[in-house]
Amino acid sequence: MEVPVSRAVPRSRKVLALVAGAAALAAPLALAAPASGAEAAAGAYTVTPLRFTVEAGGRSCAVDADLYRPAGVDAEHPAPAVLATNGFGGSKNDGSTDAIGKAFAERGYVGLVYSGLGFGKSGCLISLDAPETDGRAAARLVDFLAGALAADDGTRADFVTRDGAGDPRVGMIGGSYGGAVQLATASVDPRVDALVPLITWNDLAYSLAPNAADRDTPGVFKWQWANGFYLMGEGQPLLVPSLDPSRINSLGCLHFVTDACDTVRLLNSGRYPKAATEKMLAYARSVSPVSYVDRINAPTLLVQGQADTLFNLNEARATYDRLRERGVDTRMIWQSWGHSGGQKPGELDLGQGNLESSYVGQRILGWFDRYLRKNTVADTGPAFAWYREGQSGYGTADGVPALSQRLYLSGDGKLVDNRAKVAEGSRRYSNWLVPTSHSESSLAGTIGLSDPRPYDTPGTYLGWTTAPLAAPVDLVGAPKATLKVDSPAAERVQDSGDAADKLVLFAKLYDVAPDGTKTLVNRLVAPVRVPDVTRPFTVELPAVVHRYETGHRLELVIAASDTAYSGNRGVKPVTVASAPDDTGTLELPLVQGAVG
Repeated sequence: MEVPVSRAVPRSRKVLALVAGAAALAAPLALAAPASGAEAAAGAYTVTPLRFTVEAGGRSCAVDADLYRPAGVDAEHPAPAVLATNGFGGSKNDGSTDAIGKAFAERGYVGLVYSGLGFGKSGCLISLDAPETDGRAAARLVDFLAGALAADDGTRADFVTRDGAGDPRVGMIGGSYGGAVQLATASVDPRVDALVPLITWNDLAYSLAPNAADRDTPGVFKWQWANGFYLMGEGQPLLVPSLDPSRINSLGCLHFVTDACDTVRLLNSGRYPKAATEKMLAYARSVSPVSYVDRINAPTLLVQGQADTLFNLNEARATYDRLRERGVDTRMIWQSWGHSGGQKPGELDLGQGNLESSYVGQRILGWFDRYLRKNTVADTGPAFAWYREGQSGYGTADGVPALSQRLYLSGDGKLVDNRAKVAEGSRRYSNWLVPTSHSESSLAGTIGLSDPRPYDTPGTYLGWTTAPLAAPVDLVGAPKATLKVDSPAAERVQDSGDAADKLVLFAKLYDVAPDGTKTLVNRLVAPVRVPDVTRPFTVELPAVVHRYETGHRLELVIAASDTAYSGNRGVKPVTVASAPDDTGTLELPLVQGAVG
């Protein structure tokens, strides 16, 4: 039955979604409720609840969906389709998901919006957007849009534009969990014509336990974000009561596939023996674009958030680079907001209906216009664009800026622009058995709590600071630091067979104002588990977009700990020595100015 509907998300689900950070996605994507009865009667679109039974990942899964059909669209007047699903912890009924169906139905697209497997009233276990499970389930919905599969009640779609028999014209859009599923689907179904993944991951191993120095060495557990999402997933059967046995795992998990639970348990254990760790890394990457991006050919518009400590800008950059290397039409936008907030006036906010008036909204409409409506003159925009706070509009370029200036770590704590200026000397710090540095409380902003400013406790970190800038400097991209440290305590145990014994440190870049106030841009840090403490190592810091104003200074800091992450096992003092012919470096991707 086709009906215009208006839905409200149950309060309990809203609260849990906030706890795990879903609100950071939902707020910018939220729209007003679907059309009222009077509006629907005027012929904007109809909404038909549907249920599908699909085979995915070796299980039979129920998929709960809504079909948005614009008025006047029929077999004689077909329209392209937009397929979307929820972020983690949501469903087809939350404001960020049904908003997509409404937004595109109002603009003449057929919309099919569904609850991801394990969420809402859809069955089966949460499998973290695995291609052979979540991707295959979405591919069956593409079959429905092609007219080749009926919903459980017999409903068929004969009103979607087709490129051939069994091949509907369909694009996908969504954020976070609803972003990765697009890439997973396109990797198993070449019929998908266009993708718009927002604020999603490239490598879940890097997302949950990043190692900014070596992705083959187990990283540093991002315990606040990871456990928040884990608890939200395990709570689904309580929040959405169901007798569907496919939603329950009897092998030690409640609601996730077993490998996902084993991964979280290993990370929480604080012990990373070789065999178990290799299995964990292999699993996390198997459900990540990093492992299947070479099978994706759909044109892709990546939108990533600058304010995002869960899936940082480096994740989108990795997907972007690989797709473009293979010749796939790929563009990337670094907008203001992500999982950590960051919404700015004029930015994409479908709650204000500003697709046409926001830069990102215009780019999305142009993308679908080109690849779904086949408008060959539609403007798909530059290869790369970034939000510039306090400046007019977005910056654009033909690619991500390269590293353009190298600075040197001096033994007296200065960060200098010439190796000859490096003073010989060494300095030392040591960790405590409790965290002594703070970057963020990962979930604070999403549930309305205040978060202390970032800080570092004296004696537990080292910093290198530039002279005050003579003119503004604009940084766009990921800085890189090459470091050499000395830690006999870490060296003695680093070959123990347990990666948890290796030295852990955190690199970060501050903006220091003339009055001494420090700003950690978007609260981002680069966790490092040093592969071999006897050798130099290179750290890729999280990408940022930031202007350092005249009179401000840049400060590179390495700290012993961070409250949002697991830390060192035992006390491991660290010494950093510098000399003109042997010192660490910091490389910056600058698009304006230079550090003099």
